[in-house]
Amino acid sequence: MQKRIALKVNGRPVQIEIDIRESLLDVLRDRLQFTGVKQGCSVGECGACTVLIDGVPVNSCIYLAAWADGKSVTTVEGIAQDGRLSPVQEAFVEEGAIQCGFCTPGLVLSTTALVESGKRFTHDEVRRELSGHLCRCTGYQKIIDAAERALREAEAASE
Repeated sequence: MQKRIALKVNGRPVQIEIDIRESLLDVLRDRLQFTGVKQGCSVGECGACTVLIDGVPVNSCIYLAAWADGKSVTTVEGIAQDGRLSPVQEAFVEEGAIQCGFCTPGLVLSTTALVESGKRFTHDEVRRELSGHLCRCTGYQKIIDAAERALREAEAASE
């Protein structure tokens, strides 16, 4: 069964005809060409497919595209500003929190949600918030360092 949905992707309105069984991951990656959304486990365990839906991190592999009707979706392609990396992306680069890059988009988006929340997080809270992401390359410490750096820099900029 087909359904027409309207949503915003990275701030731009999109109308698309979908099969009601399609995941948001499939629509974003295969139909709309947002290849920063990665297909990893396909069961919501690895975080590679994370996008922000109305500012909240969601595993797009287990989120039906039909549920995104009327919502705002942000992929990693949508967080750079005027061709410049976002502060979170810059923190990941500066801390060396990227290796193969497969998990990076999801981690960057989850960290972006933390920064945009305006809340303060302890080290343990940052680790818990990012625990839904699997990375085989970095050993996680540099990822946590990058997230904490982005949070510190956002706090300093708001003072």
